[in-house]
Amino acid sequence: QVQLVESGGGLVQPGGSLRLSCAASGSIFSIYVMGWYRQAPGKQRELVAHIIRGGITDYVDSVKGRFTISRDNAKMYLQMNSLKPEDTAVYYCNARIPGNTSYWGQGTQVTVSS
Repeated sequence: QVQLVESGGGLVQPGGSLRLSCAASGSIFSIYVMGWYRQAPGKQRELVAHIIRGGITDYVDSVKGRFTISRDNAKMYLQMNSLKPEDTAVYYCNARIPGNTSYWGQGTQVTVSS
């Protein structure tokens, strides 16, 4: 079992920055990939970025060059710069273990608005 808790969301103006954090607990040694997803109102949840054990990262095209994902053992981060109104969504932390079992955090709201 893995428990995930996100923090760091909020309201920011366009062009601003936010840093999201995800604290993992439980069987963290078994996690082989962690990622950030987001879901905007009326849209499907989408993968924003993920980081695989060993540090390999990947991003959805819309955030490349603006967002950076990182992980430090039991914590994962998403540094978001040059935020746009279209980045507004609930952001979820995700962790996967062998057997394709997936765990989710409760989500944190990010609102980009002037």
